[in-house]
Amino acid sequence: MPVLHDLRVTLEMIKWEHSIFALPFALCGAMLAAGGFPSPRQLVWIVVAMIAARSAAMAFNRWADASIDAANPRTSTRALPAGHLTPAFVATFVAVSSAIFILAASQLNRLALLLSPVALAVLLLYSYTKRVTRWSHLVLGFALGIAPSAAWIAVRGSLDPRILLLTAAVTFWVGGFDVLYACQDFDFDRQAGLHSIPRYLGIPSALWIARAFHVVMVGLLVALLIVFGMGKIAACGVLAVILLLLYEHSLVRPNDLSKLNAAFFTMNGVISVLFFVFVAGDLLLRK
Repeated sequence: MPVLHDLRVTLEMIKWEHSIFALPFALCGAMLAAGGFPSPRQLVWIVVAMIAARSAAMAFNRWADASIDAANPRTSTRALPAGHLTPAFVATFVAVSSAIFILAASQLNRLALLLSPVALAVLLLYSYTKRVTRWSHLVLGFALGIAPSAAWIAVRGSLDPRILLLTAAVTFWVGGFDVLYACQDFDFDRQAGLHSIPRYLGIPSALWIARAFHVVMVGLLVALLIVFGMGKIAACGVLAVILLLLYEHSLVRPNDLSKLNAAFFTMNGVISVLFFVFVAGDLLLRK
């Protein structure tokens, strides 16, 4: 069926499996809010909300950037510029995903529902920031970083300032690896007039900015452990993050970006999952 084919291509286009970047941090926020596992009902709707929100954001990004992707040799084979999907179908997918996200928020609590349009605005409007600011990497980071705070609200129906430390940590984590990812478009961004840290500072300096962002991330994770009174297991999680970040940065050099996809996709997925496992273990073993 054409619709099923288009849906399959859309899921490939948005790389829905990479929801793993933000989902473990969202689950960390939910478990910190609950002091353990949230209720099964809360957990289900949090996962639905996360997947729907990310699907809407990624599809909207592809829709908004279709002309840019078509001009960039690296991205010209993506579904929209290659003609595998129509803009109308992708726009419909964004609308349906956004509706599912709002539905999920409504099943959690009133505050989650009220803030759902704000969250969607952050997620969708990020796509235009590369046109106006070199700091779009941190905007993307914030778009994913709101996940743990949103999950806290989903469980508690209110916001505790302490969870903002995790939001800030994810913001700098994602900002850092997005700076790395943007290095491969250094020449194209200059030609197209797009904004990025590599374009303005050059690739060697951009790599140092990415490292600085990740140092800030680690400091924020340490602060998070302190304010929540977490123990040695969670501390081991931060140590694991540090070691994995060091390995990630060792894969990327100014004159060799060939291992960038491994650094970007594989290592960051491992980082988020491992941190969640250690935080969850710390919380559950304290009970």
